Parts: sequence; C-alpha cells; structure tokens
Amino acid sequence: MPEDDIRPLTAEPLTGGVVRRTDRLADGRELIYYDDADTTLPAERRIDGRALDPRPETASMRRDVLTGEWITVAANRQNRAMLPPAELDPLAPQSETNPSEVPSVYDVAVFENRSPSLGPALAEATGGVPQGDDAPQGLDDLAAPGLGRTRTAIGRCEVVCFSPERTGSFGTQSVARARTVIEAWADRTAALSALPGVEQVFPFENRGEQIGVTLHHPHGQIYSYPYVTPRTQALLRQIDAEGPDLFERILAFELAGPRTVIEAEHWVAYVPFAARWPVEAHLVPRRHAADFTELTGDERDELAHVYLRLLRGVDALYDDPTPYIAAWHQAPVSTGRDAVRMHLQLTSPRRAADKLKFLAGSEAAMSAWTAEIPPEKSAERLRDAIARAGEVDA
Repeated sequence: MPEDDIRPLTAEPLTGGVVRRTDRLADGRELIYYDDADTTLPAERRIDGRALDPRPETASMRRDVLTGEWITVAANRQNRAMLPPAELDPLAPQSETNPSEVPSVYDVAVFENRSPSLGPALAEATGGVPQGDDAPQGLDDLAAPGLGRTRTAIGRCEVVCFSPERTGSFGTQSVARARTVIEAWADRTAALSALPGVEQVFPFENRGEQIGVTLHHPHGQIYSYPYVTPRTQALLRQIDAEGPDLFERILAFELAGPRTVIEAEHWVAYVPFAARWPVEAHLVPRRHAADFTELTGDERDELAHVYLRLLRGVDALYDDPTPYIAAWHQAPVSTGRDAVRMHLQLTSPRRAADKLKFLAGSEAAMSAWTAEIPPEKSAERLRDAIARAGEVDA
C-alpha cells in the first residue's frame, strides 16, 4: 500500500480498553473505527480514494392521518446492494478488486449509510429554510393534526460492521469483539442523541434472508429518528397506565415464573408472558438504565457474555442458524428516561425446523396476534438449547 494512501488516526480511549479513531469517506460520510482492547491494528488507516456520486437528498416523511404515524418515503433505497457475491462484499475492507465502503482493515467499523431512510440532513441544516418539505419543529409539531402533512426525514442511519469477516453474525463473535461492539453502541448512542432533531436512537441486527437481510456480512444498524417511534409511544402509554416502576415489576414477575432462561449478576433473559413470536426473548438489566450510555463498565462486560449465550442458544434450537431481529429498545432522548428501561427484544418467525410464521390477516391488518407456541414451552426449549450451546469462552 503506497504511503500516501494511508494516514494516522488519533486514538480516543473509551471504556473497556476500546479505542475510537474517526475518519471520513470520499463523499464526506463519517467513518469511525473501534479497535479491540487487544487489537493488533496500527494507528494508520487507508484513505478512501473512491470517486463517489454526491449523497442523495434527504427523504421526506408523510403523516398517516388514520394512525398519526410518520412514513418515510426514501426512493434512494431501491438501489441498495442485494446479496452481492462474497468477492464484492461492500462491508469488507477495501481491496484492489472490491471498492467497498470501509477503506482499511478494522476490528469494528461504523459509518453513515449510503442509502439512508433518515438523513443526512439534520434539523439545524433544514429548519426554517424552504427546500421542499420543512424539518420537524419538535414533537408537538409532529403530533399536530391535518391531512397531507409532510416533513423532511431528518436524522441519521448508520451501519455497524461487527467484524471484517464476510460471514457470521453478532453471535459468532468472540467475547472481546462483542465487548467492542457494545462500546460502539454506547458511544454512538451518546453522539447520535446529541444531534439536532434526533428524538430516539435504535441499534438493531437483522439476521437471515428470511428476515429480508440483503448482506451476509456480520453487521447491524443504528437508526436515529426525528420522532418517538410508535412502539415506544405505546410503551409510554402503558407506563402511564401501569406506573413508573413497570419494568421493575415485570422483572420480579418473570424471575418468579417459569419463563426465565438466563440469570446473571447484572442481566436477566426471559421469554415474556405474552410472547407473540415462535421464538421471542427479552434481555433486561437488573438495574435501571435508559440506554447503553448509562451502563457501567461491569454491566457492559457481563452483557458481552450473556448476549452471546442467548444468541448461541437461539442458534442451537435447530440444526442451522435461526433468522431473527435483535432490537435494542432505548428510552427516547428527551422523555420517559426515568421509566423506560433499555432492553433487547429478540424475535424469530421460525416455528419449526422447516416452517416460518407468516402474519395472517388479523395480525398484519389489525395487530391482533395469535401465538401458536405457549411462552412457557418456548422458554423450556430455549433453556435446553442454551445448555446445549454451552458456556461462552472468554
């Protein structure tokens, strides 16, 4: 590699021995490397020398007057990569034959999505400036009634590469690498929550073609919304109805019942009492934390072990990997932070070795669910699978 193609990046220490190094891609998108505590990588990283088209304009949002929900219309996403061959993996480190999104070899890498649903514009860049739809002017503005209401879909969508390897998932990573990703989630949650106009930050992983995954590379995403999502709005309503200690009571209820699958010092995993999906598990910290930024170092360390145990147990349910959505629910940026406890909701439509659950009319149209597998039976199967998968090596 020619010397003028590389440059040193400043090391910024984080907790757990993880180091952050920040750079920019050829079209100006932010790129952040997170180096493992025991990394063998040098400080120098390769420069992105690609000639890229300008970034797409920020998409628009339309308000569904029947539900009050905001629907993003992002035509640019029609052109995103769809199951490319391994030699053209857009998330692998760049090579002479693969002009990918990450210029240099890495441990964990995070970058702004090239085909985002939200952003790249933020509130400070669009507020008050007539350029198509206006930026949202706060939560009251988004909740206002009226037909034909549109807003700019400000925010940010990021890709989180768990590994430079071309296949795998979070569950196939080492404990040390899992700890690096958790640190990246916390660091990005802090940074994204501070962006103008961002109201909620959502890290997640989609795994498996049955879920709609378009890249086999082990990766997840982070969405930063300009509104509080419908799922979280429903949760806030339930907290108002049930009381601000709702998560504390749920945890005590599940620990006393037959659906707990993992108990650790700082974390508990269980199949919820009213689980909808054939495979569904929640992972919750024993102590209240609104989001990843509020976890202690010990909680982050243990999470690396516990989360891997859960994911490997889910994969041990059958003879081949299980498709899933791993959704990390966090409290909104400016509301409900004393009551909404961060938690994982892992769901899979796989109801048998060769069968998937497809949403029927009642579920898809009316959100009136029917669960074919009793949660207690699901918990028993998952406990057995976690035991078969064994302990996670350090």
